[in-house]
Amino acid sequence: MSKRTIRVVAAVIEADGRYLVTQRRASAVLPDLWEFPGGKVETGETDMVALGREIAERLGVHVQVGQMISFVTHPYEHYTVDLYLYECRLVTSELQARAVQAFRWIRSEEFDDYEFAPADEASMAQLLGE
Repeated sequence: MSKRTIRVVAAVIEADGRYLVTQRRASAVLPDLWEFPGGKVETGETDMVALGREIAERLGVHVQVGQMISFVTHPYEHYTVDLYLYECRLVTSELQARAVQAFRWIRSEEFDDYEFAPADEASMAQLLGE
């Protein structure tokens, strides 16, 4: 039996040399790990619609979704994640930790100071050319 594949979209939001990252809730799958904000694409949604919805639900802000900048596929034990990273720009800026444990603005050299979800780690390596 083959594993199911989940399509996930995430936003790379950069401001003043820092990137917005979010921490998964303690009750979530992969608890307490950090990731680029985003989430699962629901049936019938485009990546852009899903990303806008997920950012609004998780952080209470709106984004303008730009071009796709990275794609990775990562196998977990019971499913595979296809993660699509999009360049995004905040349209509203009053961030709130709604459906995340926390959020931070960090520099790329600080990525190693945070424990990221495996698919996000692979995406960061692509982004940084590693």
